[in-house]
Amino acid sequence: MRKTLTLCFTALAALAATTLAAETRETLMLRYPDIHGDRVVFTYAGNLWSVSADGGRARQLTSHPGLEIFAEFSPDGKELVFSSSKDAKSRYEFNIFVADWVE
Repeated sequence: MRKTLTLCFTALAALAATTLAAETRETLMLRYPDIHGDRVVFTYAGNLWSVSADGGRARQLTSHPGLEIFAEFSPDGKELVFSSSKDAKSRYEFNIFVADWVE
């Protein structure tokens, strides 16, 4: 009886952990957004993404092993400025990059 109860408790704990893990896979942390016109740029999972201000599917802009953060559109919206650790000597060192904005 005790083994059955322990097995049931373990199964319930595993189910709860799986449910919690599935819920946390949802996109919850979109960081450092900037908006220009109808476009939004933001950081998610260490990369830059862009999406329409009306919503929809986001497009990944970067995919480096480093971290890209703090993206901002230039005042005319033609360039994107951001901090990145991709060329840094340490993961705590960031460089500033300017990229032409192509939509």
